[in-house]
Amino acid sequence: MARDRAQGTRRAARCRASAGRPGRRFFLIGKEPNMLLMIDNYDSFTYNIVQYFGELGQDVRTYRNDEITIEDIERLNPERICLSPGPCTPKEAGILVPALKHFAGRIPILGVCLGHQAIGDAFGGRVIRAQKVMHGKVSTIENTGAGVFANLPRHFKVTRYHSLAIERETLPDCLEVTAWTDDGEIMGVRHKTLPIEGVQFHPESILSEHGHALLANFLKERA
Repeated sequence: MARDRAQGTRRAARCRASAGRPGRRFFLIGKEPNMLLMIDNYDSFTYNIVQYFGELGQDVRTYRNDEITIEDIERLNPERICLSPGPCTPKEAGILVPALKHFAGRIPILGVCLGHQAIGDAFGGRVIRAQKVMHGKVSTIENTGAGVFANLPRHFKVTRYHSLAIERETLPDCLEVTAWTDDGEIMGVRHKTLPIEGVQFHPESILSEHGHALLANFLKERA
């Protein structure tokens, strides 16, 4: 686990110079092929996910959740948006939930960890304390084979770093559970009609299985 975080910290230091900064404005017209916007929630793992998407052929533009506006995203006009992990709650994560609500149905969106929780929050679910605090713990999950889990094994191991989770009892009707642990904790959700998905675990961790394949499945989503 230390290796995961060390890798993330080093990549964050290397990539920070290319990330967005306050006051920057965008004048792009039309969608750039393979351009993905990463909204960074101040997490050292963000750049591990950025690297994975880069290896899958994506041109990733990374901006922190308080350094970009809805209008900036409109000008960037990305093909897809990824919402990164982070240390806070969805309501404390800058533009995260407002961006989700604004671009829902217009741009495919993937949420990872905090980004996953933000999906539950944005559509009316509650984010609560997880059954157990998980910091670098490996769990076996079961999945439905839908969305980002297409053509993946029904059961596989993933790495978890979280103390919050989407409450199953308040999961809105528009979302379906796509993955879970043996004790019932939600590990994946998917909107029933819009190209929006979330995973509670970290697919970019070296101890998570099928991470590249999961992210590649997201890249097949179309608005």
